[in-house]
Amino acid sequence: MPSWKRVLVYFVSEVSENHIFSFSAALSYYFLLALFPALIALATIVGLLPIPHLFNTIVGAMAQVVPPQSMGLVRRVVSDVMSHNHPALLSFGLIGALWVCSSAFATMIEALNVTYHVPETRPFWRVRLLALELTLLSGVLTSVAFAFVIVGPYFGRFLSARFDLRLAFVIAWPILQHVLAAILMVLAIEGLYFLAPDVKQSLSASLPGAVFAVIAWLLLSDGLSLYLQKFGHLNRTYGVLGGAIALLVWLYWSGFVILLGAMLNTGITKFKGEAEMAARPSEDQEVRSKVAGAN
Repeated sequence: MPSWKRVLVYFVSEVSENHIFSFSAALSYYFLLALFPALIALATIVGLLPIPHLFNTIVGAMAQVVPPQSMGLVRRVVSDVMSHNHPALLSFGLIGALWVCSSAFATMIEALNVTYHVPETRPFWRVRLLALELTLLSGVLTSVAFAFVIVGPYFGRFLSARFDLRLAFVIAWPILQHVLAAILMVLAIEGLYFLAPDVKQSLSASLPGAVFAVIAWLLLSDGLSLYLQKFGHLNRTYGVLGGAIALLVWLYWSGFVILLGAMLNTGITKFKGEAEMAARPSEDQEVRSKVAGAN
């Protein structure tokens, strides 16, 4: 069987054996709990910056990947909370977001250990600290990626006017800013695959799954939004809870895609190792070749 077919068969069989659906459900729960404290903290910080309507611009950028039904819920919750402005919101939002996000990454560490078929040998405090580190790393890279998308057009116009750049730069910059944002997202996922599981691996071994996860996540977000707009009609089934259900479904499949990328890495590593072992001569073959050479 060709290598890509073997990876695909391994890919499908491991989904059920590694309880990927159960881990995705757990991750969606933590992601949902962490989303609103993070948005509260973000809205409070953005409110201190001298940039008009910046938070609305950020929410508009989120609407490019989050289902439209869910964005209405997100806007209502954040506006309701921020209308009762209080200085404690910043500290509460940051502490709440860090704690719940670190819990999500702790669950992600457990799921990746199962995906990579390795036991957890690190102490509890080290795993929790690693979860907090992954929260900060992913948060920074994702924020910079969103910054490229949000501030990118203004920054491109500034560079063009400041340095008198040619028309080619003006045309290429919108594409370049999205490419840079995608690279940062890949780095965030690759850092997760490289640091989270209790296994030693190279950065190159975690790259294919990270690229796959980002591309699949973007396609999934667009496809899910289109489905919910045209065929889902969650409001008819769940009423006012339709937006919350759509958000939970999107978070569920987002976690699922991240775990699929890790499974792709394990499949490639497994069959690459088997191919290298098959190409390597055995000890008996080496002895026989030495004896034949001596004769």
